[in-house]
Amino acid sequence: MTAGTEPTSAVFAAAVTLKPAEPEHYDLAFTATTQPCPWPKAYGGDMVAQAAAAAMRSVEGKTLHSTHSYFLRPVDIGAEVRYEVELLRDGRGYATRQVRGFQNGKPVYVCLANFAAGEPGSATYSAEPPAGVPAPEELPSSASYLSGTASEAPRGTMTDASREYWSGGRSFDMRHVPGPVYLTVEGERSPQQAVWVRPFGKLGSVDGLTDAQRDLAALAYVCDYTILEPVLRVLGLAWARPGLVTASLDHAMWFHRPGPLDGWLLYAQEAVAAESGRGLATGRFFTAPGVHLATVVQEGLIRTTS
Repeated sequence: MTAGTEPTSAVFAAAVTLKPAEPEHYDLAFTATTQPCPWPKAYGGDMVAQAAAAAMRSVEGKTLHSTHSYFLRPVDIGAEVRYEVELLRDGRGYATRQVRGFQNGKPVYVCLANFAAGEPGSATYSAEPPAGVPAPEELPSSASYLSGTASEAPRGTMTDASREYWSGGRSFDMRHVPGPVYLTVEGERSPQQAVWVRPFGKLGSVDGLTDAQRDLAALAYVCDYTILEPVLRVLGLAWARPGLVTASLDHAMWFHRPGPLDGWLLYAQEAVAAESGRGLATGRFFTAPGVHLATVVQEGLIRTTS
């Protein structure tokens, strides 16, 4: 997003647009390009969503229900990642894929993805969303927060580029409860937070994916932006704190049921542990009416050097 332009969801669409390639190691291969961000290395959600898209393009008649991933090396921004898909199993009810991402001749990301045909008529249960969360319309957007009272807060490591990125460069509108942890930790140092998320614009079609698969990729893409924030919150660390270093280490995600991504979703998050420079957090996506769509668990590096 540049000055004077409206934020869109084009960054996400570009991230999950894959190009078929000749496999070098496994059964199928695709390339994808990591998207711009104001940090030294690429956003981890690029790899999660790109690998999920690659796996989904290798399976017919089944729906992605879980992914388990490791981030092996930092990934260059604006550069191609080659995703090689290994067809581990194709059963009547389930299928399994391994996806490895390569850049500069080295593996940078690995993912196991499982798919299910589904069992209509089976019993169902859906967890309840947290109570008392204000509606997204009652909360400031990241852009209004950063241009409002937060403009008087110490900038720390925030640059004009990171302000623009947080405001509208991530394809999704994000509204925090309590307030954001961009410059300071707004609200109590609680292990819980919630983030309302919604695409800035209509999610268009993506080559090689059905609309339902695109929506799963969108959840995988957006989940990584804020999943470590409850750990930062409880530790009293803001993103712009000088000396803060973070990185995604490993990630798991379960997709429980389909749901539309054309409205607000509530992403309820909780810090689980922080020790030895690592933090673990969980997150659950709910539709605005309270239907539980997906669950995330992620561990990340959280290091302070000053």
